[in-house]
This record gives sequence, structure tokens and C-alpha cells, in this order.
Amino acid sequence: MTKPALRVSNLIKDFGGLRAVDKISFQVGRGELIGLIGPNGCGKTTTFNCISGMLNMTAGKVEVLGQNATGMRPDEIQKMGLTRTFQHTWLWRDMTVIENLLVPTRRQFSPNPILALLRPNSRKSEDKRIAEAYAVLDLLEISHIAHNLASELSGGQSKLVDIGRALMSSPQFLLLDEPVAGVAGPLAERIFQNLRSLTSDKGISMLVIEHNMDFILRRDVDRIIVMEAGQILTEGTPDEIRQSRDVVEAYLGDPGETK
Repeated sequence: MTKPALRVSNLIKDFGGLRAVDKISFQVGRGELIGLIGPNGCGKTTTFNCISGMLNMTAGKVEVLGQNATGMRPDEIQKMGLTRTFQHTWLWRDMTVIENLLVPTRRQFSPNPILALLRPNSRKSEDKRIAEAYAVLDLLEISHIAHNLASELSGGQSKLVDIGRALMSSPQFLLLDEPVAGVAGPLAERIFQNLRSLTSDKGISMLVIEHNMDFILRRDVDRIIVMEAGQILTEGTPDEIRQSRDVVEAYLGDPGETK
């Protein structure tokens, strides 16, 4: 039996006397696109931080692509094939968009990206990586800003560059924290279509935090996990979530108002 791309078991995260994540368990299959929704403060980003090694969990277990990732550092988890984006983008503001993509993602947390750019490479491999970077920009429909400084970008453009950086590592699993926040409606639709294509064509698994519940309910995601107060309220297909009385009462208002 094929192991899931991600398995989270009994994850707990405490901050002093506050329990931010309360013994949650779920899994994401290979090639699945899963939405993670819930109100601000319900534990979504904390869950991401624990999965990616940015925070040490209080208890529980995380398995990434069949390997135990519990207690590992972010760079170690990246080497296993899991890459993430952040709710607040993490770009090198004095570098161009294309240069940001060319900084190896394993150096994502390095204080000196210039050293990463200057590491020895053959001309052939460097040309290949540059071509891959432009292909990623084309996919995200932002090739026209390739040579803009990151400091010149809008919030939506910065989000897209952050996704591009994640894709440059050829990940097998992506954690995307509100990937279309600040992106105009039509472009946000196309970005989700492209993400869906990546799961279908390349088998990349994705777990996506999206604050706009109406938006995620209309997307072609396989399942949606709903969190509330650090716990999983329910999970199911978009249709099942839309029809869930618990979700409707907690987040979507009166059932007659849902579309």
C-alpha cells in the first residue's frame, strides 16, 4: 500500500499555558490538493510551522513522503522533498525576481543569499537552472517582472514570486500559506488552475491554507480540512463541507445564504 505524502498524528503545540493545536491528525495522499480553512487564530499556520520544522511540536508525529520528519530542522525537511511558502513573503528585497528564484531553496533561511548564488556550478547546469526559473515565471504569468527588484513588487506579485521560489526546488510536497492573498480575482483563479495541473501532471501533493472560504469551496480541491480553536472540526469534499451544518453554522452563516 502506498504511504501518504503527509501524515500528521496527534499533533499538539503549546505556547506556555495556551494550546494552539490540540491533538490533530490527518493525512494527504500523493498527488492530492487539500485545502485547510478556518478563522484567524484557529491554528492553521502553527500547524504548517510544526510540519515544516519551523516550530518544535509539543507532542505528536509528522511523516513526510514515508519518512519520519518529527523534530527535524526546516532544511532537513526540505531535503526530504517538502517545501513551503509563508503567509508573509520572505524575499530578498535588494535582489531581482529572477535572482530570488535562483537562490537555492535549501538556503531559504540563510542570512547571506549571495554566497548561495556564488557557489560553483557548471555553465550547463547554471543555464538549465536559469531556463527553469523563467519557465516557472511563465507558469505564474509574471515573466514580465523578472528583472524588477523584489522591493518594487506589490503584495500579490510577492506572493507569486514566493510560490515560484518553492517550485524551483522541484518539490514533491508543497505547503502553501494563503498563496493567492492579495492577488486579483482572475489571476487567483488561474493560479489555482495551475496548481491543480501540477498535482495532476507531476504528482506534486499540496496542502493549501486559504482564508477566503467561499473561494476555496469553489476551487477544484480534492478535500477540505476545517479547523476551529486548534482542533479539526471536520473534513470532506467541497460539496460535503458546503453542506455540513457544523461548518455552515460556524463559518458560513445561514444555510440559505450559501452558494
